[in-house]
Amino acid sequence: MKVRTKLRLGFGFLFLVVLFFGATALFYIRDISENAKGILKNNYETLSFAREMRTVLDENDLPLKNPALFDFNRWLTMQEHNITEPGERQLTESLRKSASDLKTPSVNQQQTERKIRQTLRAIEQLNMQAIVRKNDNARKSVSRATLFLGLVGTFTFLVLFSFSVNFPGFIANPLRALLEGIREIGQGNYNKRLHFEQNDEFAEVAGAFNQMAARLNQWESSNLATVISEKRRIETIIDQMQDAIIGIDEKQEILFMNDAARKTLNITDDKVVGQNTETLTKSNDLLKTILKNDSSIKPFKIVLDGRELHFQMQSSDIIIPNLDDTKGALQLASRSAGKVYILKNITEFKERDEAKTNFIATISHELKTPIASIKMSLKLLNDQRIGAINAEQEQLVNHIKDDNDRLLKITSELLELSQVETGNIQLNFVPVNPMQVVDYAITSIKFQADQKQVQIDILKDDVLPDVQVDIEKTAWVLVNFLSNALRYSAEKSKIVIQVKANKKQVEFSVKDTGKGIDETYQKRLFDRYFQVPTDGQNKSGSGLGLAISKDFINAQGGQIGVESEIGAGSRFYFTLPLAV
Repeated sequence: MKVRTKLRLGFGFLFLVVLFFGATALFYIRDISENAKGILKNNYETLSFAREMRTVLDENDLPLKNPALFDFNRWLTMQEHNITEPGERQLTESLRKSASDLKTPSVNQQQTERKIRQTLRAIEQLNMQAIVRKNDNARKSVSRATLFLGLVGTFTFLVLFSFSVNFPGFIANPLRALLEGIREIGQGNYNKRLHFEQNDEFAEVAGAFNQMAARLNQWESSNLATVISEKRRIETIIDQMQDAIIGIDEKQEILFMNDAARKTLNITDDKVVGQNTETLTKSNDLLKTILKNDSSIKPFKIVLDGRELHFQMQSSDIIIPNLDDTKGALQLASRSAGKVYILKNITEFKERDEAKTNFIATISHELKTPIASIKMSLKLLNDQRIGAINAEQEQLVNHIKDDNDRLLKITSELLELSQVETGNIQLNFVPVNPMQVVDYAITSIKFQADQKQVQIDILKDDVLPDVQVDIEKTAWVLVNFLSNALRYSAEKSKIVIQVKANKKQVEFSVKDTGKGIDETYQKRLFDRYFQVPTDGQNKSGSGLGLAISKDFINAQGGQIGVESEIGAGSRFYFTLPLAV
């Protein structure tokens, strides 16, 4: 039966119940009304007629005159038409015979009047008894109607109450079962099924629900197999990787740890997965250090099997979709489900880097002596005491000298770089007036500036506090800034050196009027071996000067930077802390 048909039958049944109760109540109300109506219309009118006839006798002398006799006969006639009780007709006829003697003077009027009054009294008594009897009947009828209506009302109430309690269940129960089924599906119970015995729309919905649950169960089964397969594949890949990999979930429990990680951390327990990291770190200081300083740990060294191994740690969060049911709404934002720690074995790269550094240092040191010898030979060639050379030879000697100076500078930079990379920067911190560093640098590049007729201006604060620096390394940086500025400045241009105090530090800057540096290259200027592309007019350096300058300044607790704009020149600056 369809839900619509059930609703129609239910409301039709309610209509019939209400109609039955209303008809029963109307029937008994009409019965009571008829009984009351009979009492008022018949018996009360008879009493009224008798009272009026007695009033005529009381107010007139006998024999009655025509007006009084007319009134008496009028009321008597009405009584004759209102006979309702047994015996009332005989009394009324006797009253008519006695009334005919009221107009005859020869008749004994007193006796006639007495008989009439007795008859009227008998009629009144008869009707009074009828009123009492009918009143009793009416009361009984009311009591009977009240009882019956109470029974009918009780029956109707029970029927309606039962209907109101049970009938909504035909609709609510399937809906409740469907809602519970949907919640079970939402919680991943795809084995949930609905079974309705009724053959209605809810049965069709249950069939569709069961079909959906079966499809979801089938999908989950196939998906679970895929997930398990992918999980095993990933675990195999992780185990075969050379890098040590550790996975930690949000409960700080081990998700996975490959063989390389167990060997590196010296963990022999095969059943480490699922254990809490707090338990493991009690007996493993290296793991404790890794988990505690996961974001700031630097490359570290471990002695394993008698060999020094170098590792670099990387960590990243495990991000998964947030599928928690919060306040009835499905949240699709991501959340962290733990972390993955990767210990990359950089021993090979470290060894290569050390070999490269040693090679550069060795070659640079070995080249410095013959380059210095060539420089001395070139100086002797320019000495007139050795002998005069022609213009072409002098030009060749000058070119050789420029290339030799450039080669010597590169060699010096390589030597400085080798110190930086090996961590052997020797710094001699002393309190120094900032202008001493500036004077030292200007002295070093004055000859080059005079050759290009470049003016060097100095802007400084009136009072400059001392800085705690290595004067030689700091001057080297400032010389590097000035050399670059001279290289890219036009002849007869100007370079500005500015020194100013700023809070707890002093800033040194060199500003040229060259063509400027494109913003694309500014972020890479201080990277090793990076060179800004040139137009061929200016010889490019080795790409090490600014990188070494950055290392020198950072080692002294300062900062270095550049400000440049195409067509407006460049401004290189660095800051150093004040002397304590």
